[in-house]
Amino acid sequence: MKSKNKRLTIGQFAALHGIHKKTLMWYDEIGLFQPAAIDPDNGYRCYDYHQSPILETILLLRELDVSIGEIRAFMQNRSAENLKILLEQKSADLDNRIMHLQAVRKTLQSHHQDMVTLLTMDLSEISLVEKEEHCLVTVAIDKNTTFEEEVELITAETARYRLGRLHDAAYGSMISVKSLQRGSFDDYSRLFIEIPFLSQKNGLHRQPAGTYLRAFHKGGWDGIAARYREILDYAHGQGLTLHGYSYEKGINETVIDRIADYIVQIEIPVHR
Repeated sequence: MKSKNKRLTIGQFAALHGIHKKTLMWYDEIGLFQPAAIDPDNGYRCYDYHQSPILETILLLRELDVSIGEIRAFMQNRSAENLKILLEQKSADLDNRIMHLQAVRKTLQSHHQDMVTLLTMDLSEISLVEKEEHCLVTVAIDKNTTFEEEVELITAETARYRLGRLHDAAYGSMISVKSLQRGSFDDYSRLFIEIPFLSQKNGLHRQPAGTYLRAFHKGGWDGIAARYREILDYAHGQGLTLHGYSYEKGINETVIDRIADYIVQIEIPVHR
């Protein structure tokens, strides 16, 4: 600008900052940001270019969802220290929002992949897939654990990891390969919660990276034993050694109404 001392009209000042002039009028009315002067002849608001940094600070805080009350309190006691504290607080809030949105995006991608799988799968097929390592939150269960107790365990863990909604994570169950090999197909030992973007991994169950046998079961749990027998026969016939745990996860709960249509994805790590 040729002269930063020249007064700007409300329209010019609003355009300079990419906002509507009604915003400036509202800020003036509520005592948040006043014009440099009022033209005595026509009552129009006039602004100085040097007010720009103050307005930009207000606009930045509004983008960070800082309330008008908080901004007004800061403006009444404006200082480097107070702005530093306010920005640190809001930066932390923004980091949490970003983490949550990233988790939601990962959940959407997971659901999308489940739908792709549903539309292309052959339920009778048993295949080998490569998987990356995943860290899982797990809770111990046994045959005597009631459904109500399972719900309480899951609720406690979701609260512990500050999950706002159930859709913020993926859930499933685990049964050891040893149990499968001795025919104890209902001997589930853990429930798992896969939480995107965990900040710490100590004490969590590590689902190992590597080759997994993948199969699907459709219907209620009364028929899953037969499916596991088919999986064990397939692994034996292919010379595959199963190890660790079988990880079960429902993939179509959102698009069915009957348990008869429920599809479980089964993944078991293997050695060739």
